[in-house]
Amino acid sequence: MPFQLAKDVFGRSIVLFGHALRPLTPEQERLNTPDWMQARPLEIRKSLERVRRLPSGGWYVVDASYRIGERPTFYWIDGKEYVAWRSGGTVHMGPNTCPHMGAPLSAGRVRDGKLVCPWHGLALDGGRHGRWEPATVHDDGVLVWIRPGPEEEGVPKPILAPRPANGLSGVLRMMARCDPDDVIANRLDPWHGAWFHPHSFARLKVLSVTEELLTVRVAFRVGGPMCVEVDCTFHCPEPRTIVMTIIDGEGVGSVVETHATSVVPGWSAVVEATIATSERTPFRWLLPGAPLLRPVIEARMKRLWAEDLAYAERTRYLRGAGSPEPFVPTDWTRPPGNPTPR
Repeated sequence: MPFQLAKDVFGRSIVLFGHALRPLTPEQERLNTPDWMQARPLEIRKSLERVRRLPSGGWYVVDASYRIGERPTFYWIDGKEYVAWRSGGTVHMGPNTCPHMGAPLSAGRVRDGKLVCPWHGLALDGGRHGRWEPATVHDDGVLVWIRPGPEEEGVPKPILAPRPANGLSGVLRMMARCDPDDVIANRLDPWHGAWFHPHSFARLKVLSVTEELLTVRVAFRVGGPMCVEVDCTFHCPEPRTIVMTIIDGEGVGSVVETHATSVVPGWSAVVEATIATSERTPFRWLLPGAPLLRPVIEARMKRLWAEDLAYAERTRYLRGAGSPEPFVPTDWTRPPGNPTPR
């Protein structure tokens, strides 16, 4: 595990350790243009326009799979209310409005696998009941997805990027006053990384930019001046997702998936899944304790996204897209008329 002295983006001393990376090409070595000149707004917009044209199948990410259990959970998805619950290991989702008299089903409870309405006791088993129709759901083991509309030809399941078979994972879900495009655009701008997040990234160099792939070399801070430098790529498998994949250095195959789901007009849910892996033996010792390590992973993700949400919200504000005022729920976890959960 070689150690190397280097400088961060602000000229401060750092120590790099971990697997040696492949040498940069002469062309990459000569790429010393300031980051603010490389981050071209027009090129980012062009990339975003290409991403918008990708097929999605009508799928939206809802939340972490582990967060949906037998207790009913409420979600806004694309301007509509949904309730989610798990029965016998299967996730069910459908309209949050009871077909009887409109009660908020998320205020009910699950008994014998059925969702029981809190007003009159109507029990739903996840299948169709009168006007109530379940939504199509896909649980990939890390995230739960919903397809509110009809199936799009050729996309029966969500389009997923490759993931490590065994890894430590954490999933963060945060609300932002922006559109899904603003979230994806944030990730299509890696040049801001070390400047805007110096607590997480010591330095970052964009190695190549193609129509479909960004390749960067980034030094992640481990603690104090100690950093691990890796090469990674960014690509969009579908319009509302961008994935970072480590391709060289420590943790090859680890991914960070950033998903953006429209909730109500002018607001988005950012759902980010980190799935880390390593070939080192000590990492395998950590796998049995994955549930205990999940909060640690998610806490680090939250600090980073608190800043990136400000970036995305600023982008939307500058577009002048905030007027007139959109509908804003007072509590994202409960629909109108839903009492305190029991």
